[in-house]
Amino acid sequence: MTRRAPRLEDVAREAGVSRATVSRVVNGIRNVDPAIQDAVRDAIARTGYAPNGAARALVTRRARTLALVVSGAGDDSEDGQNLFASQALADPFFGRVVSGVVGFLRPRSMYPVLMFAETDAARRDVAEYLRQGRADGALIFSTHAEDPLPALLAAERLPCVLFARPGVPAPVTYVDLAHRDGARMAAEHLLARGCRRVATITGPLDLPAAQDRLAGFRETMERHGHPYVPVAEGGFTADSGAAALRRLLREHPSIDGVFAANDVMARGVCEALRELGRRVPEDVAVVGFDDSSAALAAEPPLTTVRQPMEEMAARMACLLQEEIEGTRTEPTAVIFDPELVVRASA
Repeated sequence: MTRRAPRLEDVAREAGVSRATVSRVVNGIRNVDPAIQDAVRDAIARTGYAPNGAARALVTRRARTLALVVSGAGDDSEDGQNLFASQALADPFFGRVVSGVVGFLRPRSMYPVLMFAETDAARRDVAEYLRQGRADGALIFSTHAEDPLPALLAAERLPCVLFARPGVPAPVTYVDLAHRDGARMAAEHLLARGCRRVATITGPLDLPAAQDRLAGFRETMERHGHPYVPVAEGGFTADSGAAALRRLLREHPSIDGVFAANDVMARGVCEALRELGRRVPEDVAVVGFDDSSAALAAEPPLTTVRQPMEEMAARMACLLQEEIEGTRTEPTAVIFDPELVVRASA
């Protein structure tokens, strides 16, 4: 005999409340006492009840789905679009983002839908997807400073939250890091270990985060009596970090410390130094940024500035939920603090 699936009535009986109360909790309707909400959720877990998503959507008029959008610049060719997607997915940053978003959504029976918006047509598709109610809002991760998607969604009053301050000002909520503080930590650590001929490898300087990390590093070096810091621009990839390091050494062969603006580039720096016969950290100390999986995979493991990606991504999802539910109506900014993680590279 097949065992029937648990029903709303079973949960109500288990929790000792009415069927209507269980329905309000399941459908996310407010004004239910928190203690009763906890009792109902515990009863759901004990009975194994699975809410009917289609029925719940009819009541709440919500898809209970959020679009996780990687947006930037690309070309319209199939090869260009595939390259954009593969590069985004290969970045260790992205895995931590997904972990944070899913960690927030799963207990709330909500789900992310991954979308790429590297062209104007793809950005229009995202907006249309939201207009149709197929997702309740969008979490946007821009890889290009002049990404028009945040402003497009804001103009149409479509709920969205952006990771990092937008390169083009727009009335959107965003979550970011105190990048200058992180770069200050990197500079002070290199100076404290005795480095005196320090250089930095930036990310693409059209991005506000890369600009802030460079500014914070330079300002700190100046405050400690170092008016000039050699700079090379990278592209947040290992190859670009290695190439930038080689350019710096050609012009400044006595460099004894390097701050790379992300861990992936810092890993490339360590590989290039090893190929050139220079020891890390004995000859050149290296500090990265992010505390991603690349920091642990590097040889030696990287000293780095930790960006709490999982917490930041979860906060984005929380802020978006507030916007969708109408509990927050004005754009806001939430800035997280960095942390220095000391390992073997510096």
